[in-house]
Amino acid sequence: MVNGYVQIYTGQGKGKTTAAIGLAVRAAGAGLKVFFAQFIKTGNSSEVAALKRFSDLITFKHYGRGNFIFDRPDRGDIAAANKGLDEVRIAMSSGLYSVIIMDEANCAVRCGLFDVDRLLKIIDEKPANVELVITGRDAHPAVIEKAHLVTEMNPVKHYYSDGVKARRGIEL
Repeated sequence: MVNGYVQIYTGQGKGKTTAAIGLAVRAAGAGLKVFFAQFIKTGNSSEVAALKRFSDLITFKHYGRGNFIFDRPDRGDIAAANKGLDEVRIAMSSGLYSVIIMDEANCAVRCGLFDVDRLLKIIDEKPANVELVITGRDAHPAVIEKAHLVTEMNPVKHYYSDGVKARRGIEL
């Protein structure tokens, strides 16, 4: 890839991770190698099983323990997220990957798993030929400012409000 850009998928609506997975599969279909780093989540949803089917082209790592959704993160959560940041930096500079996806990294900043300055540094260090995708609600304004593409998912209508629980293969 000659030109790689920074893409942000944010907003309160459904579809941020789904969009990033679609991009990962598209990239793999074109023969590009992808490093998919998932923060906060536990790494046991259907999307992980799907990405593992492309393990020759998509490397999936998760750096979340899923423990603190409504509480404050503990030291273990923070350590896992920071390990993820370090591994993203290594993968990004390795020359092995054309696409780096940081799923839920915006939420990781908002929740205090790592400081926005660390995420901004990763953006600044991105090689010119690497596409960097960052997902998650509440993208920090400084991250949005540095991005080349920002998509905000906004809910218009959702069956959750009718009491429908997350379904395996659709939301999980």
